[in-house]
Amino acid sequence: MESHHKGLTPHACGACCTKIEGIGVTLNGHRVLEDISLHLHCGELTTLVGPNGAGKSTLLRTLLGELPHTGAIHFLPVFGHGREDAPAMGYVPQHLEFDRFSPISVQDAFSSGLSRWPVALWHARRDRNTAREALAAVHAEHLISRKLGELSGGELQRVLLALSLTPVPNLLLLDEPVSGIDLPGREMFYRTVSELRQRFDLSILMVSHDLAGVTAVSDRIVFLNRRIVCAGAPAEVIANPEVRRTFGFDLVTAPSDRP
Repeated sequence: MESHHKGLTPHACGACCTKIEGIGVTLNGHRVLEDISLHLHCGELTTLVGPNGAGKSTLLRTLLGELPHTGAIHFLPVFGHGREDAPAMGYVPQHLEFDRFSPISVQDAFSSGLSRWPVALWHARRDRNTAREALAAVHAEHLISRKLGELSGGELQRVLLALSLTPVPNLLLLDEPVSGIDLPGREMFYRTVSELRQRFDLSILMVSHDLAGVTAVSDRIVFLNRRIVCAGAPAEVIANPEVRRTFGFDLVTAPSDRP
């Protein structure tokens, strides 16, 4: 798949897969996750939904290597590579804690991760170009000189999404990325994520409580409540009686085609 942004290199295509096999997590003596098995293929967007405390964010933290677990996580690289590697992962948190009165700019945030020079002294041209290309991929190039504390919730999440693309990961993890964002901002974020999935052949695993909003962009929805209750195409999952009871309102059938 050809990239529209020269500095952001997409993955070759189609044969990579992250295999989650029988994952279990126990925290403080409580079983938080039990027997979680999923295959996350490149180019696909999988959304995790479920009640509060179901273990959704715990699963992301486990994939990031932050929590001990039973079971196994395997990454099968693109076709033709004979060995298994740890996937490059990108991560967008639900909230970013920082001093909103700090003078740090969007460019500073990129340069701090790309350069050994103090960002207050120097922005290398290569870093500036990388930041512009990543921001352009999420329709946010105009934000490059803005202070982080001046950004709206939706703008900040798009900047964090751009940061997660440097470098382009094999697996992108999104932990309730539209929480607290207004409806236009949520719709733009979903459209952007869907574009990135196709453009860069990403495996994306997204946690969300916005079941109605994610049906149009998800290839697959997984209803999680400590273990996988059901998983499948959006229309199939939202027809599940337990899903309907959990979310407490009637849902329209998901559209059959994605943007």
